[in-house]
Amino acid sequence: MSELHILIVDDDEVLRGAIRTFLEMKDYLVQEAGTGEACLKALAASLPDAVLMDYELPDTNASKLLREVHAIDSSLPVIVITGHGTIDLAVSVIKDGAEQFLTKPVELLVLSKLLGNVLENRRHKRKQVAVQASRARYKRDPFLGTSAAMSRLKKEVGRVLSCNRTILIEGETGTGKGVLASWMHENGPRADEPFVDLNCAGLNRELLESELFGHEKGAYTGAVAAKPGIMEVAHRGTMFLDEIGDMDPLIQPKLLKVLEEKQIRRVGDVRNRVIDVQLIAATHRDLASLVAEGKFRSDLYFRINTIQVRIPPLRERVEDIPVLADWFLRYLESDLNRGSLDLAEGVMQALQGYSWPGNIREFRNVLERAALLCDGGVIRICDLKFQLIASPSTQPGVEPGGDLTIEELERRHIALVLQRVKGKVDEAAGKLGVPRSTLYSKIKQYNITLTT
Repeated sequence: MSELHILIVDDDEVLRGAIRTFLEMKDYLVQEAGTGEACLKALAASLPDAVLMDYELPDTNASKLLREVHAIDSSLPVIVITGHGTIDLAVSVIKDGAEQFLTKPVELLVLSKLLGNVLENRRHKRKQVAVQASRARYKRDPFLGTSAAMSRLKKEVGRVLSCNRTILIEGETGTGKGVLASWMHENGPRADEPFVDLNCAGLNRELLESELFGHEKGAYTGAVAAKPGIMEVAHRGTMFLDEIGDMDPLIQPKLLKVLEEKQIRRVGDVRNRVIDVQLIAATHRDLASLVAEGKFRSDLYFRINTIQVRIPPLRERVEDIPVLADWFLRYLESDLNRGSLDLAEGVMQALQGYSWPGNIREFRNVLERAALLCDGGVIRICDLKFQLIASPSTQPGVEPGGDLTIEELERRHIALVLQRVKGKVDEAAGKLGVPRSTLYSKIKQYNITLTT
């Protein structure tokens, strides 16, 4: 990640040099300007993280210049320095948008403290914006499970966590690509900076371009105010583009240009803005095939495919289902304000026998629905509701490719348990976790023949 960038605007070269030397010793990247005009040119070329500005400049003053600076970036913190400090002047420049006010001679240690505070405040504000822009996610370990597949994934991610390169996460819908991307940000070198995500699917070209790059006031009908794009909000942090394979083809070259040049241009603007973001992209589609079909740019594909991570579907790691079930049940106990939630006998077998076309997302939804429907905090086979689709099943008595109602699934499971206990209703009722009378009612309802 690049150094924090500070712009010093003062016509006193000696003072600029002293401040510059001090800040460079603090590992800041420093740029200088001697006039208001030079300040605006510097901002157009490269947006800093903060500005130190003398009040009196040869061609303007801080009150006027602040308005022009904040027209470029309203969130840019400015510390005003003056040799003629008064309370009235301090109040005035704060009202004009300055973050802090200092009098000359400048005490460098005080300046360092103030600068650290304004930068931390800006970082905090950016993170708040990022939280509002991001989809709310519950916190989940993306590596839950004991399977060899998840162990390999954890090792792969660990090796690339600090590389600061573009990462492509591949996986079927619902496997947890967004959860993994969020985890990588929170455990990587940019954890203190914003994490901003955007789903590229379903957005038309105009909306996607505006969301990514932002727009200026009047750029199009309805643009009543300037708006930063998520790439600006994610500056120094991580940008997660979900379902990048569905990105509009006309936006793809613009994204490639941003990744190559590390600059963006808002819609309707004439100047570029320097950004520093790490891109994590994700897709459920085969991008190589899309490239071959001419539906995805090959140069963008090679640019985002620097590091590739694949999340296995749930059906390839059924041994992880007990761990996942336990985690989700504990989560649902709190989220639904329920007491203890448990699985009756046979439910785990049913969960492991299902093909889970919707993966982790579907798994959670099935358990959540069952938790809401169950009696006494015990989830039984009759509380589950899912439909099997075409894929091999490990559950005896269930044919792959059939669309089963919950009643049919329940009937088959009861018949299977009764078969295993050789028709002993008392023993079957115990295994199913239901009263003997209830089981007799189900046997009659489903016309199940008892065999010994």
